[in-house]
Amino acid sequence: MCHCKFCQRATGGAYLVEPVFESADFKIIQGKPKIYTHVSEGSGKEVYIHFCDTCGTKLYLTFERFAGAVGLYGGTLDDPNWLIVTPENSKHIFLSEAKIGTVIPPHVASFYQHATENDGTPIAPTIFDKPHIIGSH
Repeated sequence: MCHCKFCQRATGGAYLVEPVFESADFKIIQGKPKIYTHVSEGSGKEVYIHFCDTCGTKLYLTFERFAGAVGLYGGTLDDPNWLIVTPENSKHIFLSEAKIGTVIPPHVASFYQHATENDGTPIAPTIFDKPHIIGSH
């Protein structure tokens, strides 16, 4: 789950549910999306937004910074129950930009910025032992 301002604007919500796949495990089976290039305010690297040029729906992201990764806009899944989100397979990033009142579940790796430095060095997560409400003390 990404709470950055870019993802808030892109979804119109508090955060983006973004399952990430290896590009080798991802395939477009119909059509050819258009691509918009955005420069990340955080990393300065390019983010490629792949979207339908018929209806404008954002479909997925690819990244200069994370070559070989595809981040799907979770809201585009035909069956939203296909994606089971657990503390073991998820994380929350950019909590520093999260909307006040957003609830971060317990036992999930959470990061105030990204989960890695620009050079790929992992950042230690914050893990809350009970639900954490953004903006509370």
